[in-house]
Amino acid sequence: MAHVSLSPNVPLSFNIMNMHVVFQDSEKCILGEIEDIDEKVVKIRFLGEFNNQEFISGTIRKPLLNATIRLINKEEIPYIMGENNNNNVFIGTSPLYNNFPIFSSINDLFSNHMAIFGNTGSGKSYGVARLLQNVFENPKLQPFKAIFWIFDAYGEYHSAFKDINKINPNYNFKFYSTNEETGGEKLRIPPWLLTVDDLALLLRADSHTQIPILEKTLRLVRIFSQNDNASYACKDYLIAKAIVNIMYNNQTAMNKRNDIFTILNTCQTPNFGIETLVHGIGYTRRLRECFEIDLNGNFAETVLLNTYLSNFLNAEADNYIPQTLRPYSLKDIESALDFALISDGVLNNPKSYGDAITLKVRLHSIVNSENSRFFDYNLSEYINLEKFIASLVSKEGKRAQIINFNLEDIDDALAKVLTKVFSRMLFEFTKNLEDRATIPFNVFLEEAHRYVQNDNDVYLLGYNIFERIAKEGRKYGLIYNLISQRPVELSETVISQCTNFFIFKMSHPRDIDFIKKMLPNINNEIVEKQKSLQPGTCVAFGRAFKVPQIIKMPLPSPAPSSNSCDIVNRWRA
Repeated sequence: MAHVSLSPNVPLSFNIMNMHVVFQDSEKCILGEIEDIDEKVVKIRFLGEFNNQEFISGTIRKPLLNATIRLINKEEIPYIMGENNNNNVFIGTSPLYNNFPIFSSINDLFSNHMAIFGNTGSGKSYGVARLLQNVFENPKLQPFKAIFWIFDAYGEYHSAFKDINKINPNYNFKFYSTNEETGGEKLRIPPWLLTVDDLALLLRADSHTQIPILEKTLRLVRIFSQNDNASYACKDYLIAKAIVNIMYNNQTAMNKRNDIFTILNTCQTPNFGIETLVHGIGYTRRLRECFEIDLNGNFAETVLLNTYLSNFLNAEADNYIPQTLRPYSLKDIESALDFALISDGVLNNPKSYGDAITLKVRLHSIVNSENSRFFDYNLSEYINLEKFIASLVSKEGKRAQIINFNLEDIDDALAKVLTKVFSRMLFEFTKNLEDRATIPFNVFLEEAHRYVQNDNDVYLLGYNIFERIAKEGRKYGLIYNLISQRPVELSETVISQCTNFFIFKMSHPRDIDFIKKMLPNINNEIVEKQKSLQPGTCVAFGRAFKVPQIIKMPLPSPAPSSNSCDIVNRWRA
């Protein structure tokens, strides 16, 4: 910081607040920014150094005391505001320098995580729409292989990008929606692509004892989907083994019978049902009749039962691994969960059984609700993760550069789960690419505070997918861009990994205090600047900008559907 005395003989004919000045001596040229002015002193913060027609952020050497001080000239401005070339994208204009255009390096901006903060009505949605429109309107770039995913909390961006092919017929926009009346494609996830972690999130698991149950559920549903003899043998083995375990525990005969009938009513096969015929030597009993209790408090047909059950206790069935993968439904997962509940150690452990029943009730609720439609995928053909991702980014045989997921028709809890599931799929897909980072995905999370939170995931699963992507996604080409009006509600770990920031006007004291503490390279001057910004104007800083910039972003055309209600015209008769 330099304090420069004002000469009383040199009156200021115009406002130089926030302008850039150059300290020039015989050795170097140091760039500074005017931060404060009083009657006698101008306070200037050093930003960097000009060296061989290049600007380098940061200063090691301070200017000499005999250095001359002048305002930055027109030839030097492009060094700090970027130039219009093949590797840069237009961001907006500088209101401080007569709307001088500001450009940013595409690599520095879009290969690093980004955060866009601001109050409602400050211009966040307009700014994001304008930024992406600038990318596609740039004739020097033509990003045919770009992939932008937008998780759109309120369906705002459809209007901004639906006609992107008018810019270039090779550009395509794809629209998925949870509200099927909006005309978008149906948002569907193949149930067989759900992992144990996905199921844990979907069913709101909250105990470590529930994870092994879900693991067994997925193993069983993959077996049962085969519909072959080995699949049927596995079902019979699980039922027979569970019945044997109950028969020889220390409960009363009445309690044993009740537990066995619960199994037979829940998990039925042709060989195990209440009315299944069991053949003895010269006589036949129905299975329910075998569990009648005699005067001694024992099952009347224990010998017959043991003989019958032993026919199905084939340990090889428990180790069966299907050689092929077949599709299955959410209803099939529910059926497999029923069989998982009768597996070893669950029925006889009240705590485990209680946790398992919680999962069963929640899954049954989803299967029988409208939310089940999001997992109602075509069962005629198995599709793997790579083909599923490919189907999301293709449109009529061409690549869609912008894929908009409208989540306005579902509650926050389900929206969070869906974004986490898609994020996990993208992370797995990009991580497994043979050539790392060859298919980059730029994901925009509108209203990110609804999803990127300090959840229970780390305790239960050992990680949070957003935090994992924030830490590792960049090197695989998976870049997240957070758009939020409440940064204080976001995960601190995720924000700490963001490299570029667009801060629109913010006024809530907690949010302002939060960004002061959390964001790198921010200082009180930047915080003060954003308090007085006009709508559509932001303070931008980070790796993509040589120095913090006040940027006026042009209005997007067409604009997103984020305007406030027109009260005057709505009230008129």
